[in-house]
Amino acid sequence: MSSSTSSQGVADRVQNFVSEHKHAVLLGTAAALVAIGGVAYYASSSRGPGGDVERGEGKKDKKKSKKRKTVKDDDGPIIEERKPKPAAVEEEDREYSAEEIAAMSHEERTKVAASLKAKGNSAYQARKFATAIDYYTRAIAVTPKPEPVFFSNRAACYVNLNPPQHDKVVEDCDAALALDKKYLKALNRRATALEALERYEEALRDFTAAAILDQFQNMSSAEAVERVLKKLATKKATDILSTRERRLPSHMFTSAYFGAFRQRPLPELPENPTTGDNTLILALEALGASDYAHAFTLVNEAIEQGISWDKGQAEALNLRGTFKFLMTDVDGAKEDFLKSLELDPSLTQTWVKIASVWMEQSDPTKAFECFEEAIKHNPNDPDIYYHRGQVLFIMNEFDQAAENYTKSTELDDKFVFSHIQLAVAQYKSGNLANSMATFRRTLKSFPDRSEPQNYYGELLLDQQRYPDAIEKFDRAIEIERAKTPPMNVLPMVNKGLAMFQWQQDVATAEKCCQEALEIDPECEAAVATLAQLSLQQGKIDVAMRMFDKQSQLARSEPELVNALTYQYATEAQVQFMHTYPDMAAQLGQMARMMA
Repeated sequence: MSSSTSSQGVADRVQNFVSEHKHAVLLGTAAALVAIGGVAYYASSSRGPGGDVERGEGKKDKKKSKKRKTVKDDDGPIIEERKPKPAAVEEEDREYSAEEIAAMSHEERTKVAASLKAKGNSAYQARKFATAIDYYTRAIAVTPKPEPVFFSNRAACYVNLNPPQHDKVVEDCDAALALDKKYLKALNRRATALEALERYEEALRDFTAAAILDQFQNMSSAEAVERVLKKLATKKATDILSTRERRLPSHMFTSAYFGAFRQRPLPELPENPTTGDNTLILALEALGASDYAHAFTLVNEAIEQGISWDKGQAEALNLRGTFKFLMTDVDGAKEDFLKSLELDPSLTQTWVKIASVWMEQSDPTKAFECFEEAIKHNPNDPDIYYHRGQVLFIMNEFDQAAENYTKSTELDDKFVFSHIQLAVAQYKSGNLANSMATFRRTLKSFPDRSEPQNYYGELLLDQQRYPDAIEKFDRAIEIERAKTPPMNVLPMVNKGLAMFQWQQDVATAEKCCQEALEIDPECEAAVATLAQLSLQQGKIDVAMRMFDKQSQLARSEPELVNALTYQYATEAQVQFMHTYPDMAAQLGQMARMMA
């Protein structure tokens, strides 16, 4: 397990905890949040990473979910009558001029409008939508007092035209909501039309308002929030990634990736090395010194200058391909790795890395073929088995992963991550005793490494052994502080998360994350965790900054979508409080009831 793997795990754990306890943790803080104009309603409900809202996955509360009415329903159309209902009277079925309307009494205009609305309802029931629109339009013109239901019912007709006239739906719902901003049917109709128009931010605003006004009782509203959030975040992520300049990830992430491979000696230069040959050696030396930006620049220069021998070219392409992979240029990385293997098929590290490319492209069969090729060339390379174990681990094949980690440690027992991953695989496969024993041996064998302390603490945290977990995190922090910078701050984030889960001590957890970010401003786990914790504190401004930073740091589309989901969900809820400031007391009461 690399630090980058753990970094993602920390963020996942805090979000999972928030999801599982969303009423007690998030809505329970509504009273504090509404005081500053926001409510931290957890956007993603209880969905896991694989859930697909649009296919209807996830549990539904059948008692609370309300079936949307259609014209086919026995009890009437999706238009509505609002009480008190004026007595309808039959009027001549004709249009009235402005002069005729002006000459009518208030009572006459009310009766005519009610009659026209009733005829509109009948036409709608008969699926004569154009006729119904005409009746509602005339009712709107006649009524002495604007009625939101007239506009909302006409909007329902526009929805059912072929093709639907979503722009007019929005216009009519705007008018209805201007008269009654808490009109739920108009909110939901406008939201649906805005979604169809791909105006997702506005649709999210309306669906969020409807969900909160309905006190989270209607599951269809909550599901609509999730559906639109997914569309909005996915679209925005695609737009951002299409224009974003490729860059190396954080130093900690890059260091963790390279740290997952054992160090190899520098290649031997030919007798008369060229400038490109020497530049390649400088690039590899910069890599060994963890000067990644310089190493990336130098390896590009070496390739441009020309490298005189095949093995050197293979090394250079392997290194450049690795940087491309880290910068999410998967196709470019694959091209470099394949060229590297054409020049030197015995370079097992390249086989291992191209296996990662195949996994990124969802082709595990090709990935395992690469591992087999690597074994043919060097069956005693421990890195092959460690990384094959990693692939099996992410496929949840924990027993097979453990076999590969064991093989890796047999070939080289000085690589700490093989021991750690073996213990974690044993734990995941349900072999708790062996896992704990492996961790104890690893702690003894690597007393000056923080990683065994940190990851052992994570397993203890998973078992809810909070004091023991915090003790391990504290020891990992102590070891990290004593070493030469840069410091790995993940144990700090983990400690904060442990305090949060154990005692709901949000302030201490927040302090741990803030200290981590002071040391490593690009620690993705700290940013993601602090964003969530800031919501618990009611610090919406801080949370929004953290969500924005999380978006900037996100390497892949799934990471970016996740960050944007929280960002837009929070923005929608802040908008709600600006629109409905009178809801503060009600939200506080809801929070106390649901905590």
